[in-house]
Amino acid sequence: MTYKLFLGSGSPRRVALLKQMGVAFEQRVLAIEEIYPQELKGVEITDFLARLKGKSHQQQLQQNELVLTADTLVWLDDAALGKPIDEAHAIEMLSKLSGKTHEVITSVCLSTNETQTCVQETTQVSMVVLSKADITHYAKTHKPFDKAGGYGIQDWIGLIGVSKIAGSYTNVVGLPTAKTHQLLLPYLPSIKA
Repeated sequence: MTYKLFLGSGSPRRVALLKQMGVAFEQRVLAIEEIYPQELKGVEITDFLARLKGKSHQQQLQQNELVLTADTLVWLDDAALGKPIDEAHAIEMLSKLSGKTHEVITSVCLSTNETQTCVQETTQVSMVVLSKADITHYAKTHKPFDKAGGYGIQDWIGLIGVSKIAGSYTNVVGLPTAKTHQLLLPYLPSIKA
């Protein structure tokens, strides 16, 4: 069977990474409320949300169609840092991350009209101690409101603030490409090229 892939994400970084991987896809973004049970921790949260996003597409999928959904969060001190709601919130998040090591967790879910398969990736990211001026400058000029933890590793703050990374770099960008490739391969063998 020949499969058609949809990307159920509005993230420009996920779009760019899939294109760089040579994957043919169409974007199909559905608005859903990203609410999860409060007792969930770490990867349980990203799994729940990636599956929830996939489920919102399942009824529309034909037998030969797939949708790829994902969720990324920053995990620090046993708490999730999602996307900041405004500049002050971004500054607060970056201040918490300053001088510490945090985890970036992404779950990627591939849904057919009947099944869901998820993979997960966790990357350790260490930050230098960031000055208040640097944090404020970044929050004001880069508007990181669509980024988990209030920062993009590929942005200015990543260049000057990340001292060490252990694990997948693309996971921190928003899509663990090696695991995503393995997830898609049974359905899209042409991506080997």
